[in-house]
Amino acid sequence: MATKVAQKRLQKEYLSMQKSPPPFIWACPEEKNILDWHFIIRGPPDSPYEGGEYHGLIWFPSDYPFKPPDVKLFTPSGRFDPGHKICMSMTSYHPSTWNAAWSVATILTGLLSFMLSDEITAGAAKTTVEQKKALAKQSHAFNLNNKKFREIFPTYATPEMTDLPDMGKAPGSSSTKGVSAPQPTPETPPPPPPPVVVNHAHGRWIPSWRWIVAVVVLAIVGRLSTFAGL
Repeated sequence: MATKVAQKRLQKEYLSMQKSPPPFIWACPEEKNILDWHFIIRGPPDSPYEGGEYHGLIWFPSDYPFKPPDVKLFTPSGRFDPGHKICMSMTSYHPSTWNAAWSVATILTGLLSFMLSDEITAGAAKTTVEQKKALAKQSHAFNLNNKKFREIFPTYATPEMTDLPDMGKAPGSSSTKGVSAPQPTPETPPPPPPPVVVNHAHGRWIPSWRWIVAVVVLAIVGRLSTFAGL
């Protein structure tokens, strides 16, 4: 059973997921257990997983976010062993590296990045690129045969694969739901320098206030010389 802290945190993260999901990722908690989150990862373009749909589970400890969760993938991907816990720095395999500021979005973004790498660890599988591509083509049909997938994701349990809320933006991607790259903002110009005048006799730049002081001093010296002559 989730603590009040865990429940409040995970409710907040679900709202965040609905408002701004990461590219190629969607996740939601089970209706009766907020500690169990099912997720979908879509294979990014120009990767062996392009066109693939991967269903998995994150299960959180009752004292989350003070302890890390565990992650596994159900859909065969060729990258991970289906149904086995995946060893990542963001899971219970490495509690010493866990950061309580990490969220569902952080974990799944890290999982996608890890999926695209070739690092071998606990829960990883060794397959060829061709095998990964073949499994990607079969992934949606596999998910449709999974009762849990159909229950959790009725919107995506359709004969044809449905795009996630954010399908990213990459070269060659046919999706029109991509995220546009941020436009650069013009830099604020620096403040103008203090006024200066040129001393042509010496070729140096001298601030104008020094000229004012020099004129005042010369005027005083001139008057003193006049009084001395009298």
